[in-house]
Amino acid sequence: MKTSAIVVAAGSGTRLGRETPKAFVPIGDASLLLRVLRTIRKVDGLDEVVLAVPAGAQRRARAEVDAADIQIPVKIIDGGAERKDSVQRALKLTSAEASIILVHDAARPFATPEMFSECIAAAAQIGGAIVAVPVSDTLKVVDRAMVLSTLPRETLWRAQTPQAFRRELLVRAHQEAIGEGIAVTDDAFLCERIGVAVKVVPGSALNLKITTPDDLEIGEAIARSRRETAGPETSPLRKRQVC
Repeated sequence: MKTSAIVVAAGSGTRLGRETPKAFVPIGDASLLLRVLRTIRKVDGLDEVVLAVPAGAQRRARAEVDAADIQIPVKIIDGGAERKDSVQRALKLTSAEASIILVHDAARPFATPEMFSECIAAAAQIGGAIVAVPVSDTLKVVDRAMVLSTLPRETLWRAQTPQAFRRELLVRAHQEAIGEGIAVTDDAFLCERIGVAVKVVPGSALNLKITTPDDLEIGEAIARSRRETAGPETSPLRKRQVC
């Protein structure tokens, strides 16, 4: 069973208030993209990676790939105007021999190798899988600053990435979305609507998506905590980055 990983890294970073594209914004000693690539390097069973990056950023992305020392083929393409466009472009570049396609957002730099591996295994078994966490807050339906109702949270989960799907199912889901003009930010939704079974793999609150300056501040704290926990003598990746 061959597996291709798509990393969506074409975000502009506008909501972060940065001129640098989001994937290249640093958190601690590494960019968001480099952190994701370092994690991917530790995932067993991946055969290739396709990166979708902002137009004009391919050389910069290749430098991050080299820094991560990934030993499998990495293809880099320009992303599209929207996330789904980037995924669709990347899908066309994945190997036809790959039976599983894994999709991850570069904006989630703290996903673990275990999350990737569990998604791949679940998708191979039943068709699709996503990382998600149960909702802990009380959710309100609001219109014009007025509460309309309260949603029961017992069955609600917050979807994250990575997500993984059997190749033929993900391709068909995107083809139908194109035909119907559907624009969404979640590949699992496209698969759900064509009847694909999708399993939930437990995620983590630390697997946050970096979207706003507040998210970036939280990410800095997570990165700082992990550096302090690892220490300078037990973090070879960190030493390689300094050299």
